[in-house]
Amino acid sequence: MNKHLMLIMLSSALAIQSSPANSATAETAANASTTSTTSSKKPLGTLANNPFATASSLMYEYPPFDKIRNEHYAPAFAEGMRQHNAEITRIANNRAAPTFDNTVVAMERAGQMLNRVSTVFTNQTSTNTNPVLETLSRELAPKLAAHQDQIFLNTQLFKRVSKLYEARSSLNLDAESLRLLERYYTDFVRAGAKLAEADKTKLKAMNAQLATLATQFSQNALKESNAGAIIVDNKADLQGLSDGELSSAAEAAKARGLNGKYVIPLMNTTGQPFEAVLANRALRQRLHEASVARGSHGGEFDNRDVILKIVRLRAERATLLGYPNHAAYGLEDETAKTTTAVNKMLGELAPAAVNNARLEAAELQKLIDAQQGGFKLEAWDWAYYTEQLRKAKYSFDDSQLRPYFELNNVLENGVFYAASKLYGISFRERKDLPVYHPSIKVYEVLDADGSSLALFIADMYARDTKRGGAWMNAYTEQSGLFGTHPVIANHLNIPQPPAGQPTLLTFDEVRTAFHEFGHALHGMFSKVKYPRFSGTNVPRDFVEYPSQVNEMWATWPEVLKNYAKHYQNGEVIPQSLVDKIGAANQFNQGFTTTEYIAASLLDQRWHQLTPAQIPNDALAFEAQALKQAGVDFAPVPPRYRTTYFSHIFGGGYSAGYYAYLWSEVLDAESVEWFKENGGLSRKNGDWFRQQLLSKGGSIDPLLSFRNFRGRDPKIEPLLIRRGLQSGQK
Repeated sequence: MNKHLMLIMLSSALAIQSSPANSATAETAANASTTSTTSSKKPLGTLANNPFATASSLMYEYPPFDKIRNEHYAPAFAEGMRQHNAEITRIANNRAAPTFDNTVVAMERAGQMLNRVSTVFTNQTSTNTNPVLETLSRELAPKLAAHQDQIFLNTQLFKRVSKLYEARSSLNLDAESLRLLERYYTDFVRAGAKLAEADKTKLKAMNAQLATLATQFSQNALKESNAGAIIVDNKADLQGLSDGELSSAAEAAKARGLNGKYVIPLMNTTGQPFEAVLANRALRQRLHEASVARGSHGGEFDNRDVILKIVRLRAERATLLGYPNHAAYGLEDETAKTTTAVNKMLGELAPAAVNNARLEAAELQKLIDAQQGGFKLEAWDWAYYTEQLRKAKYSFDDSQLRPYFELNNVLENGVFYAASKLYGISFRERKDLPVYHPSIKVYEVLDADGSSLALFIADMYARDTKRGGAWMNAYTEQSGLFGTHPVIANHLNIPQPPAGQPTLLTFDEVRTAFHEFGHALHGMFSKVKYPRFSGTNVPRDFVEYPSQVNEMWATWPEVLKNYAKHYQNGEVIPQSLVDKIGAANQFNQGFTTTEYIAASLLDQRWHQLTPAQIPNDALAFEAQALKQAGVDFAPVPPRYRTTYFSHIFGGGYSAGYYAYLWSEVLDAESVEWFKENGGLSRKNGDWFRQQLLSKGGSIDPLLSFRNFRGRDPKIEPLLIRRGLQSGQK
C-alpha cells in the first residue's frame, strides 16, 4: 500500500477543487488524445486495451497521454480497487506470523494499478478537465473514501501492524524501515483502527459524506469563478491594460461567443490582478465585489451550507477519534504539533502585520487626497494606488521589468541555470514523449555525472480547462523499492499571448516559476527506498520550505543577468532596475502579511470549533472571527474568504493554511545560510541536496533542517525579511 492509498482522497479532492471549466476550448478539443468530450463513449468491456492495465512502457513510466481516453478511467479505477482489495485481503489473512516484509513492505507494494490511474486522473482533472471527468470525480469521491476505510479499518490487518510495532525494537530494522513501520501504525490509529465496530461504522459514513461535500464545494467554487467573470462592453473602460492584456481579454470574450466584448476572468484569490492597473474605479469595485461574493449570494453554486456541513462533520469526526477539534487532529501530524504553537505564531505576527498595513493605508490615502480623489481608500483601491506609490518611491513598475522576463529565458536560462550551478544537473528537451496539451514541454534531467535522473513536464499557460494557481505534482515517484525514477510536473497559469507574440512575465510570475521548481527539485532529488517517503511526501508545514528557498535564486545577480534579457535586443537588465527590485522588497509587506495571516486565522477559527460551537451563519462567523483575531481591517480582506477557500474546504490544507508562513521561518534561515557560505555554488547545493532534498519523509523533517543548518530555526530572519521586527516579544 504505497502513499497514494493514504493520500488518494486528498488527491481526489484537490484535483476536483482544481478543475476549472465545464467546456473545453477549441484548442483542447483538438487535443482529443486525452480528455476531449468528443472521444468514443463505447464501454471497453475488457481491460486489454486500457493504458492503465500495465505500467507504461515509456521512459520512467511516463504516462501515455496519446492513448488515454475518458472512458479508460472508470474501468481502471474499478479494477484497480478490486486488485488492491484482493492484495490487502491476502496480507491481512496471511497465516504466517507477521514480518516487516510480509506485512508492511507488502502493503507498500500493493495497489499499483490503482496508483497509476489515480495519479493521472487527479492530475488531469486539475490541468485538462472536462464534464466527463468532473462527473466521474463526483462519483468516485465516496467510493475512494470507502476504499480507504476498508483498508485502514481492517481489524486483522491492524493486528499484524500492531504486533510488529510493539516488537519494533527487536526487529533489527534500518532507520528508514523503522520509520515506515512507525508511520504505518500512526496512519492506522489516526484513521480509526482502534475504534469499536459501531464507531467505525459512524466514521465510514462521515468520511463518505465529507468526500462528497468536498467535491461539491470545489466544483461550486470553480464554476462560480467561471460564471462570475466580468464582461466589459467598452474598450475605454479598460484603460490601464496593456495591449497584450487587452488582446487576451478580447480572446476570452470571443471564446464565450461575446465578439466585440472583453472578459476579465476571476482568479482564485480575493485580490484580482487587474485591480492594480484598471483606472476605472467603478470597474475595479465591480471586479472586487464579484470576487468576494463568490459562493455566498444564492444560486446553485452557493457554498455557505456546504461549509457548515463540512465543519460540523470534521468536528464530529475529530471527537469520535478522541481529539478536541479538527485542528488538534490535523496538527498532531505536522511539525507544529499543536494548536497552541500555531495560535502563538499567528497571534504574535498579526498585530505587527496589521499595524504595518494601517501605516501603508495612511500613505495610500494621502496619495488619493493629493490627487483630489474625494473618497476613502477601499479594498478595490489598494493595488491600484500601491502601484502608483511603488512608482513614486522606486521609479519603476512591472511594465519596466516585463520585457526582460521572457518565459523561455526565465525557464531555461534562469530556473534551469540556477539548478545547474547548484547541483550540476542539465536539461534536454524531449519532443518524442506525448503531451496532453500542445503548449507543454518535456525535459529529461541529467545528473552531474551525465546519468539520467528524471523527466520534467513544464505546463506553464492558463486555459479554461485548468485550475488557477501554481503547483507541482508527480506522475511517477522515485523509489528504491520499485527502482522508479521521478516524472515531475510544474503548472503555472501565465496568460498565453496571441500567436506570434512573446510571453512576458511579471516579476511575481518569475518568482513563482522558481518556487514551483523548488518543489520539482524536492521530487527529482529524492533518494529513498519506500514510496511512502518519496520527494514531497512530508508534512504540509514543511513541504513549502525547499520551494521557498529556491525563490532566492530569482534575484541572485549571476542568475538574474543570465536570464533577464530584453526580448527584442538581448540587452541584460540594467543594474538600476535590479537595485530597485531589491529596494522595493519590503514594500507593501503589511498588506501581504495581513491578508495571509487573516486567511490562516480564519482557517484555525473554523477548525478549532467543537461540534456544539458550529454556527448557523457562515458569513457572520467569518466576520466575528476576523474581528476577534484583530485582523478585520476592511481595506485588506483575507487572501481567501470562507466561501471560496478551496485550500481548506476542498483541498488538503484544512487547519493547515498557516504552513506557508511556518515554512518561511525555515526558508529565511536557509537563505541566510546560503549567503553566509558563498551563495550559488556546487558545494552549497550538494549539501542542501544531501541533507534535505534527498531525504523526503524518510527522517523527521526538523532533523533534516538541523542537519543542514547546524541548529534549530530562529524566527528573526523572517521578521526582518517582512519588516515585522516590532512583532518580537
